[in-house]
Amino acid sequence: MSYVANNNFDYIVIGAGTAGCLMANRLSADPNNKVLLIEAGGRDNYHWIHIPVGYLYCINNPRTDWLFRTEPDKGLNGRSLIYPRGKTLGGCSSINGMIYMRGQARDYDHWAEVTSSDEWCWKNCLPDFIKHEHHYRLDEGKDSDATHREFHGHGGEWRVEKQRLNWQVLDDFAEAATQAGIPRIQDFNRGCNEGVAYFEVNQKDGWRWNTAKAFLRTALKRDNLTLWHSTQVNRLCFEKKQGMPRCCAVEVVRNGEPVRVSAQKEVVLCAGAIGSPHLLLLSGVGPAKHLRDHNIALVHDLPGVGENLQDHLQIRSVYRVSNAKTLNVMAGTLLGKAAIGWEYLTKRTGPMSMAPSQLGAFTRSSDEYTHPNIQYHVQPLSLEAFGQPLHPYPAITASVCNLNPTSRGTVRLKSRDPRQAPSIAPNYLSTPEDRKVAADSLRVTRRIAEQPAFAKYAPVEVKPGVEYQTDDELARLAGDIGTTIFHPVGTTRMGRADDPMAVVDARLRVRGVKGLRVADAGIMPTITSGNTNSPTLMIAEKAANWILEEN
Repeated sequence: MSYVANNNFDYIVIGAGTAGCLMANRLSADPNNKVLLIEAGGRDNYHWIHIPVGYLYCINNPRTDWLFRTEPDKGLNGRSLIYPRGKTLGGCSSINGMIYMRGQARDYDHWAEVTSSDEWCWKNCLPDFIKHEHHYRLDEGKDSDATHREFHGHGGEWRVEKQRLNWQVLDDFAEAATQAGIPRIQDFNRGCNEGVAYFEVNQKDGWRWNTAKAFLRTALKRDNLTLWHSTQVNRLCFEKKQGMPRCCAVEVVRNGEPVRVSAQKEVVLCAGAIGSPHLLLLSGVGPAKHLRDHNIALVHDLPGVGENLQDHLQIRSVYRVSNAKTLNVMAGTLLGKAAIGWEYLTKRTGPMSMAPSQLGAFTRSSDEYTHPNIQYHVQPLSLEAFGQPLHPYPAITASVCNLNPTSRGTVRLKSRDPRQAPSIAPNYLSTPEDRKVAADSLRVTRRIAEQPAFAKYAPVEVKPGVEYQTDDELARLAGDIGTTIFHPVGTTRMGRADDPMAVVDARLRVRGVKGLRVADAGIMPTITSGNTNSPTLMIAEKAANWILEEN
């Protein structure tokens, strides 16, 4: 393919998702920087992106989702899962669950340890979370205590609000959780998230608040920021004049035409934990043997590219309940659906304003853990599988995930064709530790459901079923009913110079090449203890500061 040379830029940011929108905003804040932001997806002008419940219509929709699937997984008893990744401005922040969650302080202190860099410890990550935050509790007339101001920001681009609904059945589940030994908590985001509470969400006045709204719309008014959406990046280009190769340009297909565009300072990969390793491999940066197998010229042998894939596998327990208002009942009739729609139209409240999960809890799967190692997403609804109809009876779902899985997967090429999706193999439940946590976490769910506060609903365990009791039975059932909670990380992980599997250094520069950095969830050495969207923003905030400082 013959590429036509196009304009030169100082910085090229690949991916206008969670990290890329913030990155483009920060780099273009200096009018002397000429910045190009490239996104393969289209504009975020699909109405279901902005209505919170619209995630149901955005996931597995070719307009907004890459439609990836995992390879058949032995740990899931041979099943293959859909693997949603955002394909639109805002990326995954346009289709995700909108939950604002940072994780635990110990996550970041561990990153600092494995990179030998204090820049990644919790106390040094907290300012990067706060910098772009706009937390509702610090609005005029709201909670402004000194403790909250210590941990949260106001006036930044990333809006955090409380949910605009409540459910009695979830209130009672929360009380049952406290009776089972899980404390109440006011704030999941102060470094220890052990407890039960309603999630806070990235919304504004009942609408989804994605990173395109937060960081990109204002930045695009700057003359020095150019956005190319609906533009596929085929590969990175390298030159080698002296010493190690330097990333100097990218080749894209824009409006059906091949174009080569140059970067004078840096190319920044923000394509996510699937897209960034895929593009590195296509460009000759990765394991030498794997690249030879696909007849791709080697630029730099980097064995860790596409390795270390981690994800949160959720195990869904469904309880049929009596005498309870749940979404199964409310949305079970045309009149009920009309009432839900009218409430949202007139008040921006109710079920159409809700995140996929409303109530959260963090606790320990067993006494052997000194920290919360499992997370609950509890919903006042139930269905057989994502995309299928709600059950015709009142029910709730309590999904639980292992926060710190030891299983590791891969992202690899299927073809040298950039349009061919990569092979995604998470290898869920592939270690004895993960299978034991899966079994124990289902027992914790049962313990909560058996508490007096929930007894009035006469709960009946529909899934997985009380007949399954032993470790082996519950682990096998976890493989049958477990599904991704859409948190892939780790495939371009950072580490020390003596770590042969580290893809980037502590400042996210790709090892062995110049002019190339990764700033997305792929750089996480280990997954955070909770939802991964806002930690990805923190990563981009740090990286942008380093890029501007170094250049």
